[in-house]
Amino acid sequence: MNAASSSNAVPEGASPKGAGPATQAVRRLADRPAYAAPPQPVIQPLPRHSAAVGGLVPFSTVDWPGQLAAVVFISGCPWRCHYCHNTELQTRAARYDWREVRAFLETRKGLLDAVVFSGGEPLSEPRLPAMIRDVKRMGYRVGLHTAGIYPLRLADVLRHLDWVGMDIKADAKGYDDITGRRDSQRPALACLTQLLSAGADFECRITWHPDWLDEARLLALARELARRGVRRFAVQAARSGPCTPAARALSTAAQAELRQAFQEFAYR
Repeated sequence: MNAASSSNAVPEGASPKGAGPATQAVRRLADRPAYAAPPQPVIQPLPRHSAAVGGLVPFSTVDWPGQLAAVVFISGCPWRCHYCHNTELQTRAARYDWREVRAFLETRKGLLDAVVFSGGEPLSEPRLPAMIRDVKRMGYRVGLHTAGIYPLRLADVLRHLDWVGMDIKADAKGYDDITGRRDSQRPALACLTQLLSAGADFECRITWHPDWLDEARLLALARELARRGVRRFAVQAARSGPCTPAARALSTAAQAELRQAFQEFAYR
C-alpha cells in the first residue's frame, strides 16, 4: 500500500459512481488535514521530557538518494567533529514540538516517500523508537543518518529502518582526532557490523580532506570497507560551508579506484 492510499476512501485511480477526475481531486484535497504549513520553532520552552527536535527540512532530494523526503533533525551529539556544519545541534534542546511536526507530516502523505532522522546524532534521542513508529504508521519509509555512536540503540530500531546513511569519520589512526573523543571508532565499527549482519540497505560515507586523511590512507580505508562487505560508499569533499566549493578535489585516479571497489560510489 502506498502512503496516499491510506487517506482516501476510494483507491487511487478508481472513480466513485457519478464522480469525475475533478471531483476526485477536490475530495482528496478536502480529506487532507488542514495543517499544511511547516511548523515553526517554539516560543515557550517545551517540557523537559519532550523529544529534542532541533530542525525540519520539509522537502529534500539529497538526504536519501532516490527518495523524496522530509528531514527531522535531532539535537544532541556527544562527539565534537571539528568540521561539523550543525554545531547548533550538538547540544540537546527541543526547538520544535514533535506533535506539530507529526501533524505536518500527516499532510504530506502521498507527496513524500520518506522521512529521514538526522542530527546531531538521532540515536541520542530516547524517544526515537516511538517517533519512528509514528512515521511508519503514516506509511512513510524511514531513513537514519548516524555516526554509529550508540550500537545498542541502533540494534533497537534497525528492524524498523528502510535505509541508513552511516558516517565513517576516518581510519583507526585518525578517528579520535576527528571526533574529539577517545575510542570513538569502536562503537562505529560495532554499528557497521550490525548493518552488514542484518543485510540492511545502507551507505557508508566519509567527509574527506587530505590534511586529515591523505589519499593513500583513504584508499586503504575504502579497501577495508569493501573487504568487509560494504557495497555503497561516498566521499563528501570537505567544505568550509554547505554552499562553498570543495577545499581540495579527490584525484581522478583515486575516484577510478573507488568506483572499481564498490557496487556504487559517489563523489560529492
